[in-house]
Amino acid sequence: MVVGPDYMRAMRTAEADQVDLMLRQAFAGDSEARLVCNLRAAGQIEMEMVLPWEGEVLGYLALSRRVAPQIWLALAPVAIAPAWQGRRLGARLVAMTMKLVAIKAQSVVVIGKPSSYARAGFSVARAAGLRTPYPAHVTGFAGPGDDMPQAEVTYPDAFARSGA
Repeated sequence: MVVGPDYMRAMRTAEADQVDLMLRQAFAGDSEARLVCNLRAAGQIEMEMVLPWEGEVLGYLALSRRVAPQIWLALAPVAIAPAWQGRRLGARLVAMTMKLVAIKAQSVVVIGKPSSYARAGFSVARAAGLRTPYPAHVTGFAGPGDDMPQAEVTYPDAFARSGA
């Protein structure tokens, strides 16, 4: 018997307000919701995925394009509705999305708790050669191969404008 979301799918345009509200609740503020809104307005989002359940969006994940390297993506934000947190739904959403990213042989950078993202293929060691505006100990990299890329990672202006 299924008692929660068992699949993910692309976000539908009509769900934008529901996602916005869920982001504000999950992060107890509006910086992540503003980030998503700014990324959408700038045409910087590559993919938005949701975990739907009984007409509601319980989980959300965005992959946005980097300014540099242009072919790379950033994973941010990842959110689960507060009442559904602690059930590993965020981990499932990230893992499923990263399988899609791997099929496309894309590279992704994430900022966050390393143990939260390691199971989905992110490596702090592989990110050691990256120069980002964020601390190295919370920067993870996932992509084809096993090299340690050397690159300046430039985020879209939406990140600075949102306070995320």
